[in-house]
Formats: sequence, structure tokens, C-alpha cells
Amino acid sequence: MEENYISGLVSVIIPLYNRVDYIEGTIKSVTEQTYEQVEIIVVDDGSNDGSFELVSELDVTLLTHEGRINLGQSAALNVGLKQCRGEFVAILDSDDLFEIDKLTIQVDYLNRHPDVDIVYGKGTAIDADDQPLYDITSKFDQDPSDPNEILMDCYFLLPQNSLVRRSAYLKAGLFNESLRAAQDHDMLIRLAEVGKVENIQDKVFKYRKHDGSISKNGRFARWQNGFVILDAAVSRYPYKKSTVKKRRAVLHFRLAVEFLKVKRYLRAIYHFAGSALFDPKRACRVIFRLDKTRFSQ
Repeated sequence: MEENYISGLVSVIIPLYNRVDYIEGTIKSVTEQTYEQVEIIVVDDGSNDGSFELVSELDVTLLTHEGRINLGQSAALNVGLKQCRGEFVAILDSDDLFEIDKLTIQVDYLNRHPDVDIVYGKGTAIDADDQPLYDITSKFDQDPSDPNEILMDCYFLLPQNSLVRRSAYLKAGLFNESLRAAQDHDMLIRLAEVGKVENIQDKVFKYRKHDGSISKNGRFARWQNGFVILDAAVSRYPYKKSTVKKRRAVLHFRLAVEFLKVKRYLRAIYHFAGSALFDPKRACRVIFRLDKTRFSQ
């Protein structure tokens, strides 16, 4: 990413991989925005279902890797970040949608709050047919903008929810291309380390849940990568020891649950023990059913 940018322009980056059924609707949710200063950059990550051909007929910037190979979402996003020209950057998964006034609301907020670098709002989960499933809200009415909170609990969706100043990405750097899962959480942590985060009460996006969604697949990789992300975060930023211990406990717990689902009991026991080691108080509450909430992400 270069420091030169076009003032007021929002660069919407859409990483694309085999979303022929959804990508046109995703792009339409951007072209119909009430905010007009927008460039749309679709980065194809080696699609083979007709998505690339479909988008090539639309009035957007379409980029791809050399040889149209699949390198993962992080690599696709980095292609877009290197090419975009906007003062603000919005990332949108290729099966999700923006509410029609998302960019108007969030650009206005950042313009009125020059000290804020990342703004996010509420959303709606939808099914494959665009029907609403449930509301997506923040755990905070007023965001503390504390990196410890974000390291511990990735409580908002970076790709489709946020609007980020280009300057924050310049400080945080590009996406980690070695991560094929949880790269969104890694980036969110790094952005929070260099910029101020705040939330708004408006609904700004629609998050699609379906059988082929990335979030539904690769859960083992997501939680395993969590340890890599945590170790890197600790090496960069002075996080509280209590936060780090609790995050390790969460990661162990999540992996234990996933191993339990596939009946790999020894691995499940190992990770349950790890969870108890790093957060024994919470483990006891879960065992005795005093804590009925699910562990944080």
C-alpha cells in the first residue's frame, strides 16, 4: 500500500473464490450504496465455478493472481490492499452484503471523529435465500478500544462490518498469508494495537450463513491458528498476563470441543486439561454448570 490516496474515496475489496451464486448480489449491495465515492476491487482467488467470468462482465476492477491460482483469502486481500486508492477501506466477503447506507454512516462517523481509526456496527445473519436469521450485536454499547478485549474476544466481524482508515492498514501491515483461517482475527488484533476502535448502533451489514461458508468450515485450523496469532501478538504488544492466559484457555477449550465432535477423545482430554490449566476458575464453573455461556471466540 502506498501513502497516496484519494480523499473521501472508499475502496471496497471483495476476495472471491467460487461464489457464483452470491457474488453478483454482493457487488450490487455496494453499487447501490447511498455513498457515491466508491471503488470496487474484486480479487479472484482461483475460482473455477464461473465466478471469474461472471464478474469480468461487470463494471468493477477485477484482479487475480498470476496463473489464476488459489493462494488463500489473505493473499487475495493483500492484492486488493496494494492496488486500492481510498482514504477508507472496507472489506466484504463474496457471499455477504452491505446495508444500503453502511458507507454513508461509517464515513460520516470517521469524518466527525478524526481520532477513531476503525468503526463497526451491528448486523443481521441471513440464510442462503437472504432470509433473516438473527441480529448480530456487539458485547459493548460503548467500545473500550482496548487491544486486550479484542485479543480475548473477537467480538465483531472485521471483513464486512468495519470501515477502516487507510492509515491504520499502513501501520498494521498486510494480512498474514501463512494463515488460511483466522486471518481476520489476526488483522483485527493488529489494527487495534495501532488505532482506536469504536462501535455504532446502526445495522450496517448482512452476514450469510450457509453450508459452504468459510466460517462453517476449517474450524480446527481456526483454533489451531489462534495459538500462532496469540504468540505473535504477545511478541508485539504488552498484553496483560491474565488476558493471555485466558485466551490460551479459550483456544484449548474450543479445540477440545472440536475433537470431541469427531470422537478423538485423547486429544479432547488433552485440550480440556490445557483449558483448565490456564483458567481453572472458569473450568470449574463450566464443569459444575455454573457458567452456562459458551467460551468466547
